Amino acid sequence: MFASAAFATPSSRQRHAYQDVQVTTAVDGASPHQLVAMLFNGLMDSIAQARGGIRTKNVEVKGRAIQRAVRIIDEGLKAGLNLTDGGNLAADLNDLYAYITVRLTYANLHSDEAALDECVRLVEPLRSAWGEMSTAVKTGASA
Repeated sequence: MFASAAFATPSSRQRHAYQDVQVTTAVDGASPHQLVAMLFNGLMDSIAQARGGIRTKNVEVKGRAIQRAVRIIDEGLKAGLNLTDGGNLAADLNDLYAYITVRLTYANLHSDEAALDECVRLVEPLRSAWGEMSTAVKTGASA
């Protein structure tokens, strides 16, 4: 009975370790296309967490979530752009990602949900299109 009680409620650290293992496993087996999809999903999750932090007035949660969102944009999505060969599309995405970073920073400084909503409106079409490309690639590969 003692042993089962000791493991009944995992600690926050244990949950994070498990999530880290899940993410690492998913990343290790992912294609480049899937990695970008994971970045978009992580960005949207971070924005949702930031919204929760604003609503509960939890500055730490809000700040950590927005910091993560900015890192996903800067170190993931923006860093993956080929500005040399990507033409106008890469340049436009670079500008869009820079703008989203500014709006996320504003949302953090002012606890502004409207700024977060704007970021979601800007990212969701990209995320959706990326998902459609994935479906098209799978369909084309199986045909």
